[in-house]
Amino acid sequence: MQTAASVSMDISGPVAAESSAASERLLADFVSDERSPAGVKDYEHTASNDLAEPGGSPEDEGPEGMDASLALFDQSKIRRVYNESTKTWWFSVVDIVQVLTEQPDFQAARNYWKVLKNRLAAEGSEAVTKCNQLKMAAADGKQRLTDAATPETLLRLVQSVPSPKAEPFKVWLAKVGHERMQELADPALALDRARDLWQKHGRSEKWIQQRMTGQETRNKLTDYWMDHEIEEGEEYAILTNLIHEEWSGVSVKAHKGLKGLRTQNLRDHMTEAELIFTALAELSTRQVAESVEATGMPENKEAAKTGGQIARNARLDLERRTGTKVVSGENALKPRKRNQR
Repeated sequence: MQTAASVSMDISGPVAAESSAASERLLADFVSDERSPAGVKDYEHTASNDLAEPGGSPEDEGPEGMDASLALFDQSKIRRVYNESTKTWWFSVVDIVQVLTEQPDFQAARNYWKVLKNRLAAEGSEAVTKCNQLKMAAADGKQRLTDAATPETLLRLVQSVPSPKAEPFKVWLAKVGHERMQELADPALALDRARDLWQKHGRSEKWIQQRMTGQETRNKLTDYWMDHEIEEGEEYAILTNLIHEEWSGVSVKAHKGLKGLRTQNLRDHMTEAELIFTALAELSTRQVAESVEATGMPENKEAAKTGGQIARNARLDLERRTGTKVVSGENALKPRKRNQR
């Protein structure tokens, strides 16, 4: 069997040696049948730090200073963003209207909300004036402005929507807010909930460990960027895509397209090998940046290219020896049900 130690690197020097050793450790996880669990440290960041595309925010990130995610109510996805400065969730009003009115069509829910909003505005309702337009991921994967409201405002809006789901929704809304406060007090709870979610989606323990290890590596890289004059949002996205394209040969957007993803988080649909090489690329990028104290975009772009190339060399070597491509169209999406005639 191919051993990680036999993978060669086209780099030299102390940083290269450390990155090469790191690649051997990561690749050993891939080529070995057994892997001892890795501890996850300092897991204080959310998935908003995950893979991103240039020209927009990270794929799970909303406006600057806000962490974005999806919440589930009655098996329906509701978009939301969390404002770190005010410690407040903002939910998509249209998504909630769609759930309460049980509209299968999103456009119909938008029309319902448009009529309701105009009526409430004419009545002088404060609930409408307290709604803000925030960018959230649309069905086409792009960040678009949509009406959003806090739980307090939503409780008022719900009273204007006749629905048997109104009361269960109020209970759910309170629970979501309580869980977020728990996670702020104890970040390990967010990790536990993520693990439970991945297990429910049928992910193996080995995959989950690699996913968490990769997230820790990602967090350390973004911490470095934050301290070295890289702006969160657009610049994070540009550097992330640069690293990804260097190691994989495809952009984040193209990789998501290959897997048939739209608004989903790319890393949650990566294979174990893809996670390992992503982690290697980001680990190498940080170590290269630290070795030259890269500051600002130009210097960190060079570090990103070098870090991605280190992982690319390892990927190409592994592919030559195994005859198997690392970048895959495999995803964790549930197969769509065919309409019965």
